[in-house]
Amino acid sequence: MIRMVNLLELSENEIKAKLRKGEVRVAVFGLGHVGLPLACAWLKAGAYVIGVAKTERKVSLINEGINPLKDEPTLTPIVEKYVREGKFKATTDGVGAAKEADVIIIATPTSVKWNEPGKPLDLSILREVLETVGKGLSRGNIVIIEPTVPPGTTLNIAKPLLERISGLKVEEDFGLAYSPERIMTGHAFQDIVENYPKIIGGVGPKSSKVAKALYEVVAKKGVIVLSSPTAAELEKVAEGIYRDVNIALANELAKLSHILGIDFDEVRYAANSQPYCHLHKPGVGVGGYCIPIYPYFALHTASRFNLELQLTRLGRIINEHMPEYVANLALEALAKLNIRADKAKVAILGLAFRGNIGDTRLTPTLDLIRFLESYGITDIIIHDPHVENNPTKYPLVKNLEEAVKGRHVVIVATDHNEYKGLKPSKILQLSKLKRIAIVDGRHAIDFRENVGGRVVYVGVGRPWTIL
Repeated sequence: MIRMVNLLELSENEIKAKLRKGEVRVAVFGLGHVGLPLACAWLKAGAYVIGVAKTERKVSLINEGINPLKDEPTLTPIVEKYVREGKFKATTDGVGAAKEADVIIIATPTSVKWNEPGKPLDLSILREVLETVGKGLSRGNIVIIEPTVPPGTTLNIAKPLLERISGLKVEEDFGLAYSPERIMTGHAFQDIVENYPKIIGGVGPKSSKVAKALYEVVAKKGVIVLSSPTAAELEKVAEGIYRDVNIALANELAKLSHILGIDFDEVRYAANSQPYCHLHKPGVGVGGYCIPIYPYFALHTASRFNLELQLTRLGRIINEHMPEYVANLALEALAKLNIRADKAKVAILGLAFRGNIGDTRLTPTLDLIRFLESYGITDIIIHDPHVENNPTKYPLVKNLEEAVKGRHVVIVATDHNEYKGLKPSKILQLSKLKRIAIVDGRHAIDFRENVGGRVVYVGVGRPWTIL
């Protein structure tokens, strides 16, 4: 095809007008939890979108107008509409998609090697996609990197790689910017389009101009342009570290509350009435491919300069310890019931890493299970109304009665709405046992109900209570 748009030569108003008229073609690499919502946001802004996926199955689903992300129901009518209108297609041909596009968005995952010592960086997918994009890059294009990355990635990895493979020069022939995704699974499209400003960091003034103009059409809350892609990369990492460290603080204070026989919810509510305090909630741990990963991006970057980020590292240690802490509470609960660990029957409520979604990536429930096993507890059943694919060897059921029946200990691991306000009397009734224990890792259970001393209750940040 003959390329009609050289974005670097246009004014901001011209860029916006062409996008709204459907004259800008966008290739989105990665059609997962970040990429597909992004593709839908660009479609709504007026672009023709080519989505690049790794598997033929996902490509086929999307080209049939089917939204493959059950956790993002908002995308369903958008995918259906724009596929039907011929404005959205998916492909596995990344080079072809790059050649066809004016704007190239990279939305593929980055991570660390979670089970290796030191958790080394894993940017292999990003590098692979950059090489593919480089082979299809043309003059006038702009490449925008969206996944969270270690600060310095755009300038030190993406820029030289794209220039070497394409033979083009950034700022002269093509634009390059970093613009971090700022989404939460379950309402990702709304986060992009309605909820937050878009952060932009271009490698130079032309790149910043183009990225700013494009995203001002996409994001209703506007665009914040930072001085460099590295500043934008650090901004995104900082968002995640703030939450991780705050959760770690909440977990520490919750442990202290438990020892003092105090309900941490009471303390948190009172403390947060002061505008300078914003304590987060404690829990079983921190999961997903966001908050647990971002601190390691910062730690690896800092280590290159012999800088030790002590608070960041300590926050990770505390949060990664929480599944073990909850497993210990379960072990104590069994002791109060006079039941040996190897004879215990345990139900875990919640396999997803967060409430009301089916995403199990880095869910702390998996670590909780490993610690329970290390104590000899192997008769485990899991309940989760949202999760479809079970990454464990234990039964995963949808029926609460099936999960709880005959279980000595019930552990609440995820804050699904289905568990909030659940009565101990109901759990006891479903268990069919005379006496049970509840370990509430998400403060979901009404622990003030009196059931005649038949329930041993404890929560993360709550005292031992006989209900």
